[in-house]
Amino acid sequence: MTMIEKILARAAGRDHVQVGELVVCEVDMTVLIDLQSATMWASPTRIADADRLAVIMDHAVPAPTIADADGGVRARAFVQQHASKRFFDVGRHGICHQVIAENGLARPGEILTCSDSHTCAGGAYNNAARGLGPAEVYSIMCTGKTWFQIAPTVRYELLGERPAVITGRDIFLHIAGTYGDATNHNLEFGGDGLAAVPMSDRRTIATQGAEISADFTTFPADERCREFIGAHSDDRAYEPADPDPDPDARYRGGPRGRPVHARAPGRPPGRGGAQRAAGLADRAPAGRPVLHRLVRQRAAGGRAHRRRVARRPPGRPGGPADRHARVPGVYTEAIRRGYLEAIAESGAIVTNSTCGACFGYHMGLLGPARSA
Repeated sequence: MTMIEKILARAAGRDHVQVGELVVCEVDMTVLIDLQSATMWASPTRIADADRLAVIMDHAVPAPTIADADGGVRARAFVQQHASKRFFDVGRHGICHQVIAENGLARPGEILTCSDSHTCAGGAYNNAARGLGPAEVYSIMCTGKTWFQIAPTVRYELLGERPAVITGRDIFLHIAGTYGDATNHNLEFGGDGLAAVPMSDRRTIATQGAEISADFTTFPADERCREFIGAHSDDRAYEPADPDPDPDARYRGGPRGRPVHARAPGRPPGRGGAQRAAGLADRAPAGRPVLHRLVRQRAAGGRAHRRRVARRPPGRPGGPADRHARVPGVYTEAIRRGYLEAIAESGAIVTNSTCGACFGYHMGLLGPARSA
């Protein structure tokens, strides 16, 4: 079996699963976000397990509409009624994927579900994390279970030494540009080059799995991962999936997957496909200047990315010449390290931590013919 097949087999109480099978799995952690209580909510009479539930206020903070404010009231009443201990209300809130990471909610070898499409970020921690529809997440909250169909897996072997200028976003853009979408497939990462990829970049890669329609994106629980979980999770035992494929493991693209070189073979530094893709990502459509740039926590807004933005020279895309809407997650740390000072001095607007700007809901709109 592959890594994701091992996780799903454990959760289904099975010794073995194979591609095409439908399996009913116990879900280890269900995360509700504020939009759920604001848009389609009926207070349940019971839930499966309050210890396997977290509620995070993140998309509509502060509440931009009366409906969102009412949703917050319902969320707080629900948490009190069912004695849920993992409630991240306004003041403790943040982008749900960052909150999940910083509080160790996505643990190796387990399953996490949430109604946000980028829930797959949790795959960085050897977790089967999946974004599902609000009705399905509501059902999981009440029953503790859901079903999945075992999809084929594509494995990417990261090879070689990663140059310092290559980020997780670059690696993903190279893979997406080379191999295209992964609809109805799982993604799995391994290889000797993975040891040099920090957890923040792994989360960026896992997050972007949703952009190529992958079912799950999973990394192994190596030393870096275990150190992170040890520092952020509680002392409950977990059972990571064995990162080595079983002899019967089958991958699309070859028996051991597709190689991804940190530096394209035969090309000098600075000429690789990853770096070309990164350059394109900094350009506005049709050559228009970038008026507004959102540095977000969702895909690449961690501490390392804030540091890169703060150090970019004036005039470079993403540097002080641009206006940024900052969405900090570990806000006080960014202040201590001086990142927000440097970004604010460039004319940025520092906002509270919310998904509002990311999906165009609130925290600023663009006028006609403006680029973000």
